[in-house]
Amino acid sequence: MGDNYERELKNLLSADDRTVKRMLKSCSPEERDGYLSIERNPFMMVRAAGSLGSDLVAMRWDVSFPIEVKSSVSDVLRFSAAPRLMEQADRMSESCERAGLVPVYAFRLKGFRGDPWRLFSLPLDGSLQGRHALLVRKIPAMSRNDNGNYIMRWEEGMKLSSFLAYLEFLRAEE
Repeated sequence: MGDNYERELKNLLSADDRTVKRMLKSCSPEERDGYLSIERNPFMMVRAAGSLGSDLVAMRWDVSFPIEVKSSVSDVLRFSAAPRLMEQADRMSESCERAGLVPVYAFRLKGFRGDPWRLFSLPLDGSLQGRHALLVRKIPAMSRNDNGNYIMRWEEGMKLSSFLAYLEFLRAEE
């Protein structure tokens, strides 16, 4: 089932016409505008090997970032439920920090009408440059519990449609 959501996100970010139209059916006008903006500036999407700690890599002329895709019927995803998730997040964070990239987690809430995707970033110790510095400040960082394990609360994430609209805004500012 997870592969279906990876494929959906891959197709949305690469502006696959059929996938975008299907998403638009349940979105608000504001969400629709965000999704339609990807048609003007799509990403080249690559499915990544699991060993990299990410499922997808989004690339285009102005920004690139790895994406780990998660989905759930629950609106809260706790990494303490599976220690492997924390190890994966730590590896992704370290790799991204070395490369100066924003580590992105995409959380899809199953069965939600409207924009079901929320984006999160992993907290980074170092500083990023250029557009990546703007994105890491805009995309909400995951929270941690008392034991230091990450928690994604769906309602605290950034809507994918808002993220796409923000990228369009940045492009227009140039």
